Amino acid sequence: MEGGSPAGGVPPAADLVLGAAAGCMACVLTNPLEVVKTRLQLQGELRAPGTYPRPYRGVLRAAGAVCRADGLRGLQKGLAAGLLYQGLMNGVRFYCYSCALAAGWTGWPGGTVVAGAVAGAVGAFVGSPAYLVKTHLQAQTLAAVAVGHQHNHESISGAFESIYRQHGVAGLWRGVSGAVPRVAVGSAAQLATFASAKDLGLRWFGEGSWAAVLAGGMVSGVACGGDDDAFRRGQHPSLQPACGRRRRGKLYRGFWDCFVQISSKEGLLGLYKGIGAVYLRLGPHTVLSLFFWDELRKMVQQQPPPGP
Repeated sequence: MEGGSPAGGVPPAADLVLGAAAGCMACVLTNPLEVVKTRLQLQGELRAPGTYPRPYRGVLRAAGAVCRADGLRGLQKGLAAGLLYQGLMNGVRFYCYSCALAAGWTGWPGGTVVAGAVAGAVGAFVGSPAYLVKTHLQAQTLAAVAVGHQHNHESISGAFESIYRQHGVAGLWRGVSGAVPRVAVGSAAQLATFASAKDLGLRWFGEGSWAAVLAGGMVSGVACGGDDDAFRRGQHPSLQPACGRRRRGKLYRGFWDCFVQISSKEGLLGLYKGIGAVYLRLGPHTVLSLFFWDELRKMVQQQPPPGP
């Protein structure tokens, strides 16, 4: 097996498509939890506990509140932007990781971790505008249960147009300094543990076993559980309208300012808002995306070479 490759022998260009497809397939199944997580994290922004209404309480009750306000379709708000984000981020991420595999870098000590981190950082940068729009759309709801600033975008294309018109090209990448390290760390943990856990699983379940892939994804899902409230708000401070010549958000001057303000005004527990939804989503999403990616790679490998 090539340098820890989950299913070596697939060219990087193919991994660009397969990684995007795998991320999108997982996104369709886990997007409802992403909506719930967004609402839980944004309610009571920078207000002390007990001083604001809480329309969203816990994962199940929050999901019920979303359905009552927006119907069942509300659980898939921002899905188009989510698919765009997953396609861009995971497509680029797996492409970069595949290039590292092809170059043999993952065979070096710590090479898999470094390759995963670099791939994640590049993917996060490319996908950041789509993530920004996704969060805007997922926060939109009826005024009675609205949390965070309501941008009232009509569509995904309208959201991109509105952000560009108000803030320019740079506005589409606002908060990327928080996105890049978050995804880099998560990607490094995810891909390194998946490769190692899958190799170990193959010894138990046999070569080509889907159970080994699933077990590797489950281990990886536990290892990369680090998507918290501060990253969400700090990554995209334009959840609040921009002000001033530097186009910063009204509430946060950047990621670290966001971190400090949340902990000082909402308490340390404010940093863990929506933690239940975070882990309920992150585990299945990691397992599914890695499982789909690996299985799609096997299908590509099994294709006969083109004739003369």
